[in-house]
Amino acid sequence: MKITIFGTGYVGLVTGACLADVGHHVLCMDVDQAKIDKLRNGQIPIYEPGLDNIVNHTVEAGRLAFTTDVKEAVQHGTLQFIAVGTPPDEDGSADLQYVTAVAKSIGQHMDDYKVIVDKSTVPVGTGDKVKAAVRTQIESRGLELEFDVVSNPEFLKEGAAINDFMKPDRIIIGTDSDRASDVLREVYYPFNRSHDRMIFMDIRSAELTKYAANSLLATKISFMNEVANLAERLGADIESVRRGIGSDPRIGYHFIYPGCGYGGSCFPKDVQALARTASEFGYDARILNAVEAVNYAQKHVLFDKISHYFGGDLQGKVVAIWGLAFKPNTDDMREASARTLMEKLWKAGAKVQAFDPESMEETQRIYGDQEGLVLCGTKEQALKGADVLTICTEWKEFRSPDFAAIASALREPVVFDGRNLYDPEILARHELIYYAIGRGRNQFQS
Repeated sequence: MKITIFGTGYVGLVTGACLADVGHHVLCMDVDQAKIDKLRNGQIPIYEPGLDNIVNHTVEAGRLAFTTDVKEAVQHGTLQFIAVGTPPDEDGSADLQYVTAVAKSIGQHMDDYKVIVDKSTVPVGTGDKVKAAVRTQIESRGLELEFDVVSNPEFLKEGAAINDFMKPDRIIIGTDSDRASDVLREVYYPFNRSHDRMIFMDIRSAELTKYAANSLLATKISFMNEVANLAERLGADIESVRRGIGSDPRIGYHFIYPGCGYGGSCFPKDVQALARTASEFGYDARILNAVEAVNYAQKHVLFDKISHYFGGDLQGKVVAIWGLAFKPNTDDMREASARTLMEKLWKAGAKVQAFDPESMEETQRIYGDQEGLVLCGTKEQALKGADVLTICTEWKEFRSPDFAAIASALREPVVFDGRNLYDPEILARHELIYYAIGRGRNQFQS
């Protein structure tokens, strides 16, 4: 099938590459000429394991191409996937200007039947707005053209997006059109051979499903962070508690790891957007608001522990930070906990020596020549001359470090672990003072 993808970010590029990989002919459109030029030259603008191989292979096979020409993009595919950004507005609601712009462009240039697929995470009711925008443009041209709007939310985890797309748990399709349903069944047939993963529902239910899923996962994280903070005050070990409750199959072990807060492009904005939607309909989403409030506070926990250790005087202190991305296997720093920590450290007069396996360029782009920031080539270099070490991202290469070398390199043998990577007894044998999240009364309390 011929498919058009609007947007070449995480969702758009992964979707386009994976659909091309199974045999569809995909044209990805983006208004950013520089990004399109890079993609045409085999340069992938984001870090996602395995994505570069699929993109380059499908481009060489002639099944994946890139353009900035809107008319070409609209006329290419029967399916028009909208996968542009929906950043949070000032009030926390999702900004739909890019989605609406694409819808208008489709209406301006289409000349036959189209299935318009909302792949971006959008508030409930967006399907109606997209339909109205397309219809208005068609009518302004004096034409009568058939089209359908479908909600097909993505469920891709950054760092595992390829596997999530190729082997999905479920494929949600929101539509009231049998014709559109048949088209989507054909598109996703290669991903359904072992068993049917497609779940059909109305458009609004599909839109809500995406927000509900992300908000529930965020709720589990904030709940565990709340319990971890309580564990510190009660003298309990949250890791023992986690294993204890995770063994209950009704709860499970997924998303119950305490830490220094969640980040990324999905959870923060989706929780805010759903709470905002609830407010617009006169409903006070108290749990969602609490989830956001707990996460905001949790991002300050590491700084509070470090500040407490130094008696509130961080002037001139040097803090080594391992991990800057919001999670492993990505270079994405949107809403990353490390950003909150670094900015508070700088404000308090401290300096930062940081290392991350993938997000160094992104850090440089965000902070430029920020005074007090040194980006190091290795995790070992980040330790040299530092007073203490802080872990913000749970990259695999941080899990079994040379603890003796850490103790020797630091001015003070202290590790602040925002992801609970280590066994306190092992660090104690290396004479390292260890402060994690929710691991007993020896923790500093703000």
